[in-house]
Amino acid sequence: MGFKQVMEFVKIEHTLFSLPFVLIGYMIALNQFDLEPGFDLFWILLAAIGARGLAMALNRIIDREIDAHNPRTMNRHLVAGTMRIQTAWILAGVFMLTLVISAGMLNRVALMLSWVPVAVFVIYPYLKRYTWLCHFWLGLCLGLAPAGSWVAVAGDIHGWASITGDFQNQSQWLWAPTIFPICLGVAFWISAFDINYARMDAEHDRKHGIRSFPATFSENAVTRTSIQLSLIWFACFAISDPVSNAIFLVASGLMAIANILVILRRERFADFQTTLFRVSMATGWVLLAALGVGFLTESSA
Repeated sequence: MGFKQVMEFVKIEHTLFSLPFVLIGYMIALNQFDLEPGFDLFWILLAAIGARGLAMALNRIIDREIDAHNPRTMNRHLVAGTMRIQTAWILAGVFMLTLVISAGMLNRVALMLSWVPVAVFVIYPYLKRYTWLCHFWLGLCLGLAPAGSWVAVAGDIHGWASITGDFQNQSQWLWAPTIFPICLGVAFWISAFDINYARMDAEHDRKHGIRSFPATFSENAVTRTSIQLSLIWFACFAISDPVSNAIFLVASGLMAIANILVILRRERFADFQTTLFRVSMATGWVLLAALGVGFLTESSA
């Protein structure tokens, strides 16, 4: 088993897809608590790699029988026999240890909450067998990314009070003003993306009892819901208002429009899912850049 095979198994490009969410949460925490970047970023990134790798490994392991019946996925490592199931479990264990150890190096709160993403990752592959809400659960998985990096910073300063809001003289929900709507926005954004990504498997899913949204509802319903979810995630980012200037708001609006246009014009693309993936990945990095520019503009004002 080589390094390239491991990267293909966990789809390293999906880690790059989710990385902006982690960094957005980290930047918001630094700005909220008036801190400078530190070595904690290393452990946050390592935890993110562990979490993402664990999620992909579990998905491949649990879905291997379903993947064997789908022409799109029958060449995946476990189905094709290029990787043994024992090796996949070892990789999952390594990624989980990476997540837990990194969380422990950050603070006690992060360590004690490290089981949350693990539980969420395990549930997702089974959920698609029973309900189209699986897409929203996947959104929850990615929505935990900015929350996790925020906790890595806030938990180090305020401990459990950063979560519970229970301070000595008052109750204050530190996560409510900004990071919570950001997490909601990411969750709805990824839900919209995944619903459209599942279009390619709609026929297969109907035949094999997979309860995806496209397999359950009409094409028009998929498109309409996707647009509604895109407007909702834009609204969440607008409500969060992480910077006082309009840079982040404008970037969010432009990228929401870009995602909606790709969905509406999907039949014009030779590979709609690849185009949507690239636009969605660009969305994360554009929003991260806009947030950084916004904070720099504020600090220099």
